Amino acid sequence: MSLETETLQATPPTSTFEKLEEKQEFNWRECWYPVTFVQDLPTNRPHSFSLYDEPLVLFKDKDGQLICLADRCPHRTAKLSEGQIIDGKIECLYHGWQFGSDGQCLHIPQLPTDAKIPVNACVPSFKVVERQGMIWVWAGEKETAVDEIIPILPDLDKSGFVCADFILDLPYDQTYLVENVIDPAHVAISHNGTRGGGNRKNAQPLEMEVLENSVQGVKGRWRGANKSNEAWKYVDFVAPSLVLNTAYIEKKDWTFGLALYSIPLGKGRCRLLARGYRNFMTWGVKLRPRWLDHLNTNKILEQDLPLIAGQQAEIERLGRSLQELYLPLKTSDTLVIEFRKWLDKFGSSLPFYQGYSTWKNVENDELNSKPILLDRFSRHTLICSSCNRAYQVTNRVKQSCIGVAIALAAVAILADDSRIKIAAISLSIAAIVISVMAHTLKARFERSYTRH
Repeated sequence: MSLETETLQATPPTSTFEKLEEKQEFNWRECWYPVTFVQDLPTNRPHSFSLYDEPLVLFKDKDGQLICLADRCPHRTAKLSEGQIIDGKIECLYHGWQFGSDGQCLHIPQLPTDAKIPVNACVPSFKVVERQGMIWVWAGEKETAVDEIIPILPDLDKSGFVCADFILDLPYDQTYLVENVIDPAHVAISHNGTRGGGNRKNAQPLEMEVLENSVQGVKGRWRGANKSNEAWKYVDFVAPSLVLNTAYIEKKDWTFGLALYSIPLGKGRCRLLARGYRNFMTWGVKLRPRWLDHLNTNKILEQDLPLIAGQQAEIERLGRSLQELYLPLKTSDTLVIEFRKWLDKFGSSLPFYQGYSTWKNVENDELNSKPILLDRFSRHTLICSSCNRAYQVTNRVKQSCIGVAIALAAVAILADDSRIKIAAISLSIAAIVISVMAHTLKARFERSYTRH
């Protein structure tokens, strides 16, 4: 599905804010964070991730229950995610210590049979649940978790809806991702000519309004100023992990939504989990391979990637507030500035953040350093089950066709019958063509899109 929703009329979502309880202050620990889609969770091996640079590991026990532990063995601090799953227990690959669902140590090979396992040989554990095909982790104490505030999408529980999911790791802070996806003004320029993206001819001043700014997040709406009576489009930032766009064509009872979830992996790193959903033209979503859809989605996001990474690096280099550096327009930047001001009001508990007039722990240790932009393979293919499988198949096809082409060429050289020679040469050429096509497709899973 497209990452943009410009072509539909829109109505504001009514449930995402109502389900959150009123609080006096924002505590990042008392929140749910999306980790991955269930379909992208590796089978029979640990999944490593982090939350604000705190390393965590996710796996399933022998009953198929999700387990989340700190990614650190209490023995010598080796990463548990480098280990393996044995009978539903995670084993540290350094010395073989094994841990269960609550982080308790169940086996130490080097311990005498009559000795007790030390009480403090345990790993902190976190509550983790599955909702609507996504895996969520609670950052605080398990006892404080409130399942009802997970920002699910009510439309997905209705019949007739389909969704398309996309996951991507990005080399910049989560706040810059939120700023990017809450900003409709950049679409026409940054994504000009991209399928499902924008068109430069549509760049125009926007009417923008902030409907709510509370500890729960920011609600706003926008529409093009050059089109009379254009319907409002609504955007919600639901703290701390969701930017939600919804659109509705009332006459046809068509609904389109784009939920852009994210998790702050650490300083200069975040993960996007994008979910597009709709109840019309569903055949395209059902028939089109997920990996094929991802090739275009990657291109759209990679059009923004170097701009945002460079933006963050320059802000960190200058060490000044955004209020000093930005030159915002009411006709394009209202929602972006409101989000940054939300961080000013409620971001004090975060390990780091960049607000509009305030910031915390955002300094780059390497001044004037050029941001490292990882390739598509590292950012996406490795963590997307669909693209990873397609990549492996494509690579095998390429290698097989090369082998077949060589074998057929040998047959053509050794054969005495001219007809056999011609057939072998023709088939060898066909195998080479298929190998080249497979190589070209394989490269699209590895290399990032570049404008030039």
